[in-house]
Amino acid sequence: MKVIDFFSGCGGVSEGLSQAGLDITISLDFDKKAAETYQANFSEALFYNVDIRALDEKELAKVFKKKNKKKEPLLLVACAPCQPFSTQNKSKSEDDIRRTLLDETHRFIKELEPDYILIENVPGIQKIDKEKDGPYKRFIAFLKANKYKVLEFIAKSEEYGVPQKRKRFVLLASRHSEMQEPNKTHGIGLLQFATVRDFIGDFPKLEAGQIHPDDHWHRCPTLSERNLERIKSTPEGGDRRHWESHLINECHKKHTGHMDTYGRMSWDKPAPTLTTRCYSYSNGRFGHPDTNQHRAISVREASRLQTFPQDFIFKGSVVEASRQIGNAVPCEMAKQFGLSILKHYDEVKNNNGKD
Repeated sequence: MKVIDFFSGCGGVSEGLSQAGLDITISLDFDKKAAETYQANFSEALFYNVDIRALDEKELAKVFKKKNKKKEPLLLVACAPCQPFSTQNKSKSEDDIRRTLLDETHRFIKELEPDYILIENVPGIQKIDKEKDGPYKRFIAFLKANKYKVLEFIAKSEEYGVPQKRKRFVLLASRHSEMQEPNKTHGIGLLQFATVRDFIGDFPKLEAGQIHPDDHWHRCPTLSERNLERIKSTPEGGDRRHWESHLINECHKKHTGHMDTYGRMSWDKPAPTLTTRCYSYSNGRFGHPDTNQHRAISVREASRLQTFPQDFIFKGSVVEASRQIGNAVPCEMAKQFGLSILKHYDEVKNNNGKD
């Protein structure tokens, strides 16, 4: 099965689908550093580092036809930027031009007629424009008008083998028949949830500000004297509730929310949701769980908690690489979705063969 990956970012979905056995054929993303990262890891895929609005659907269809001489089925992935719909984005606006990117996929779907479509975004995208003609409501109407069977569900990444709690909205659409939610692999009655220890427990020790000589991305920022004192006062799985009063910011002394900030992870639990600031000790529960390591997790450790391979290549600065990691779909979750799509297509072929 061929894949066209729109809004690919650094390649979380592509990596997972590739591991599942799908062929990553064409990808697109506007971000230059994410594009560099993507191309360093998926050199065989044709990559468009352009705004989707500047890409002609008929031209892309011609290119894809040449690359699909065996006429294999097509999965179109369109994980558009989530920031315009995120509850964490307090400045989101209906005028944000990124809200309309999902609309751009209509003309490509019409031209390419993909067998399957995969959308991943923040929970709530399907509710934001419920009462008005918003991009998601238009997208669903378009799919149904074009005879797609649509499945919507909330996926928890830890239930698909990812050592991280990350809740996402997923849409799977098929031209063939109704789809079922992909089988969970971890949880009650299944495999135990993957943990932080499982994925980064054997990493070499680091100090804040250090870069490991064997891996440029096993690195973490320096900490101020005050933050160094704070993390030394924080036990595994702990946060600012364990500090003495003089270490707590005045704005936090009467505020009981956002306890993850300045927190340490727990070794034997899934990590909290990784954000684009996952390299920063003060921006979430990104403190290393080892109480002898007074630092935030490294960029490489963050990538492993998103289930990127150990040797995945990143391009850009620490800030840019962390943004790519935080924006990515966890590879292992994407892999399970890919396996589910392949299984569904095999069932479709077998059923058609019986007719």
